[in-house]
Amino acid sequence: MTAQPVSSTKFFFELTPERVLDAVEALGIRCTGRVLALNSLENRVYEAELDIDLPEGAGRWDAFRVVKFYRPGRWSKEQIQEEHQFLADCKAAEIPVVTPLPFPNGETIAEVPGAGIWYAIFPKVGGRILDEMSDSELRQIGRLIARMHGVGVSSRFNHRIKLTPESYGFSNLTFLRENKLLPASVEAHYCNVAERILRASEPWFKEVATQRIHGDCHIGNILWHGQGCFIVDFDDSLEGPCVQDLWLLTPGRDEDAVRRRDQFLEGYEMMRPFDRTSLRLIEPLRALRMIHFTTWIAKRFEDPAFKLIFVDYGTERYWREQLIALQEVGEVLGIG
Repeated sequence: MTAQPVSSTKFFFELTPERVLDAVEALGIRCTGRVLALNSLENRVYEAELDIDLPEGAGRWDAFRVVKFYRPGRWSKEQIQEEHQFLADCKAAEIPVVTPLPFPNGETIAEVPGAGIWYAIFPKVGGRILDEMSDSELRQIGRLIARMHGVGVSSRFNHRIKLTPESYGFSNLTFLRENKLLPASVEAHYCNVAERILRASEPWFKEVATQRIHGDCHIGNILWHGQGCFIVDFDDSLEGPCVQDLWLLTPGRDEDAVRRRDQFLEGYEMMRPFDRTSLRLIEPLRALRMIHFTTWIAKRFEDPAFKLIFVDYGTERYWREQLIALQEVGEVLGIG
């Protein structure tokens, strides 16, 4: 079985090299014409070189801008503006994030004329992604995420998604069923296991406070520079429980993962309290991420880039592997 054409978002066919350069020059600066495509599946991200004379003392990255084109049909202008406001709030609190640059009209988001594509422009920052964090780095990140959450709770999202069993779970299962994406040999068992996990965890989600969070805070979204680091890629920021930004940084289940999680929490709780009862949401959140991710692929599978990356998507083997992963979550929760 192969995935059916059920894309609910659009492509970037209107995004020509000329439009990429025009987008950056909308800031009122000229480009040299050198543009490099950066790695991104969901959006289109480019690095553009500016045609400027750098002042004395400027860094080597100051001659570049990063332009991010949001996938058409995914986020509304209001939702993107809320992402940018969260970033601005973090920067105001001296949290190391990369905020979009304002256009001449003062806004941080613009539209590619005639293409229906929203975009934003960011300064380029240098750094590296760690394969694994030491205990001291985990405590450092814990303190940083706690500070970010302290900013997140100061306001609310009105337009962005709220992370719940309904939004990330049941609604995606409905999409998979209605579009006949699950093989007949797997569908009933997959949906049964998923629904049992979702129903069992629904009361737990209702008991936990939610707020603005990063939403996709894995190790690849922490960019290290010297002894410090930046939190990057707030594209999936949403309203959700704080534990979502913890478990993605320490996703394992073994003793070492638990120890590493404790190191993170040691740093976190130096800055603000953490509701440790919310740790029971880790396995349900793991299941929600799996269900959401596989539906995310389905909604974009007509995009040629997705077909090249997810070559096994939609096959019976793929869905059996997904089923086994969900069963493992159920077993950990005692409902397998």
